[in-house]
Amino acid sequence: MKVSRREFVAMSGAGAFSLAAVEAESPLARPMRWAQLAFVEDDPKTFDLGFWMDYFRRIHADGACLSAGGCVAFYPTQIPFHYKSKYLGGRDLFGELARACKKQGMVVLARTDPHAIHEDAAKAHPEWVAVDAEGRKRRHWAHPDYWVTCAMGPYNYDFMTAVTREIAERYEIDGVFSNRWAGHGICYCDACREMFRAYAGGLELPRTANPQDKARRAYLEWHDARLFEIWRRWDEEIRKVRPAARFVANSGGGALSDLDMKTCGELAAFLAADRQARRGLMAPWAAGKNGKEYRAALGEKPVAGLFSVGVEEPYRWKDSVQVEPELRVWSADATANGMRPWFVKFRADVEDKRWMPVIEKIYGWHYRNEKYLRNVKPLADVGLVYSQQTAKFYGGERARARVEDHIEGWYQALIEARVPFEMVHDRLLERAAGLRVLILPNVAAMSEKQCAQVREYVRGGGNVVATYETSLYDEWGVRRANLGLADVLGCDYAGRVEARMQNSYLRIEDAAHPLVRGIAGTPRIINAAARVDVKARGTVVAPLTLIPSYPDLPMEEVYPREARTSIPQVILSEFGKGRVVYFPGDLDRTFWEVMAPDHGLVLANAVDWAAGGKRVVDVRGAGLLDVTVWRQAASATVHLVNLTNPMAMRGPYRELIPVGEQRVTVTWPGRPAVRKVTLLSSGAAPRWNQTKEGPVFVTVPSVLDHEVIAFDF
Repeated sequence: MKVSRREFVAMSGAGAFSLAAVEAESPLARPMRWAQLAFVEDDPKTFDLGFWMDYFRRIHADGACLSAGGCVAFYPTQIPFHYKSKYLGGRDLFGELARACKKQGMVVLARTDPHAIHEDAAKAHPEWVAVDAEGRKRRHWAHPDYWVTCAMGPYNYDFMTAVTREIAERYEIDGVFSNRWAGHGICYCDACREMFRAYAGGLELPRTANPQDKARRAYLEWHDARLFEIWRRWDEEIRKVRPAARFVANSGGGALSDLDMKTCGELAAFLAADRQARRGLMAPWAAGKNGKEYRAALGEKPVAGLFSVGVEEPYRWKDSVQVEPELRVWSADATANGMRPWFVKFRADVEDKRWMPVIEKIYGWHYRNEKYLRNVKPLADVGLVYSQQTAKFYGGERARARVEDHIEGWYQALIEARVPFEMVHDRLLERAAGLRVLILPNVAAMSEKQCAQVREYVRGGGNVVATYETSLYDEWGVRRANLGLADVLGCDYAGRVEARMQNSYLRIEDAAHPLVRGIAGTPRIINAAARVDVKARGTVVAPLTLIPSYPDLPMEEVYPREARTSIPQVILSEFGKGRVVYFPGDLDRTFWEVMAPDHGLVLANAVDWAAGGKRVVDVRGAGLLDVTVWRQAASATVHLVNLTNPMAMRGPYRELIPVGEQRVTVTWPGRPAVRKVTLLSSGAAPRWNQTKEGPVFVTVPSVLDHEVIAFDF
């Protein structure tokens, strides 16, 4: 069972990863703990350099993002209309702090924010100002003394290029991080109209959000092309002066992201996933989800998890702070999902200091355990696909409900089932090659190439779980005559989508089937809210069949007109060497909407059935835990993030509530011999043993917020 370090690093497929190679390309790969100070205009009056440098030392921050220019310059800029803080006087606030951070061995990013300008600049350069659909120049929505800039035109392309170059020439920086650089909606200024007409063969800028409108479709393409042109321009200007430095765009995300994440991953050396805090009904795993989405595009490149110590939406109380339990769980889930912590503090004059010892505690733990947090590769073997083209060309204005809700339903179901998983970008499906199961959550818009990639994945032994209208549309959102993956899914489109089913049910035909494991004492469960009418290919033994909708009022009419049909609502099949599960209904989206436990069980059971009952990590015990699994250069880790809390789905957390004993079984790829097992949060040496067959059994006595099981080989 003993393996060499080289064999261990190469285990699970993709070969060794060289962090040194990435660091050689850009120093931005080096920092493990980032600190950001977002200055406000009056900070130069009271800024205490010693206070902040002492704090950066105490928290072991090795990267800093510091406000430099854009809306307000915090250095003595020489560029006309680059507004300097009226409190700057003779100071160089950015320069003072950047030099001190460099002296302390930190990597430094200069932050710019080009989204707004002052009155004098707007009068001198009206072409810099964004224009709305009615032809009116746009005042800033939050501060009427500012004007909103056009992201596509000469302001970004020329003026902000000059600002970026000036900062790179004057200061020893490792990159420029630009916030709010990509605009706020469609701009109808003369420059945008002319550029778009040239790009789109004379078409005018769209006045509709309908993705099937010819101009709208062309705009979505042009939008990305122009912003990536600006990204490349800024990156080139920085590297002319400082070859190792890079432009870092504050852009990206998942299916609803404006910019194409595949291209972001190609251009970026490093990105920060800006998910600052929870708001509304956001789940506590949302920070980790963002990390998975970025990693799906960036691959092995580092990603930081940018979070604010201040209170976020909807009212943005930036000068007050979040409570400790919320900060701890939010940052823990980001860390567990492979991101390096990056806190941001708005305003350098600190009034509410309650956040400071919390960050010191979080960063101190991170520093002490850094060798176990320099991850090489996730070892999860389940992939959840997200599709930006489905969001843009199928979802349109309803993309959150038609696309993102399906993804979040699956995400919640997998968290509840404690299934470690990764995200997969639909334009990078080749990266699914090492995964055991690929989940397609209503990936409706798929090209022929993407269908072929999934087909070959399953034919070669991969397993797929798909839902609802997956592959029913081409990549532009145009409906096909049949499912693009009809052969793989084992059925054909029957010509109808039932978009809203009221009071419909799933009849359990086989109570012993693995798909309904955990559901007992009932012959039926609630159905999804919508379904695609399909006809199965060949004979199908379906464990779940349709009980059609029947009246829910008046009460006297609430009884099924058809108590049983032969219409399958899950199609289980084999294709090539792989297994396939297809739900014609929107079971994932319905689960996210109503949170019916039966739906979560069925979704998780479908993944287990497709995987043949195999999991890399199996965790048994009470509570809601996010489970992730990683390898490092000479070790591996399993993260257990305890999300169990009455405020789990409606923050902030008031307190941390520990869960009891967790029994963990890990089956490492390659079955290396384990030398030592440590719990990094409690510091305890837990009970553990390894069988001759390779699985490792570990008992974790309890988890407060975040426990990491470290395995040395």
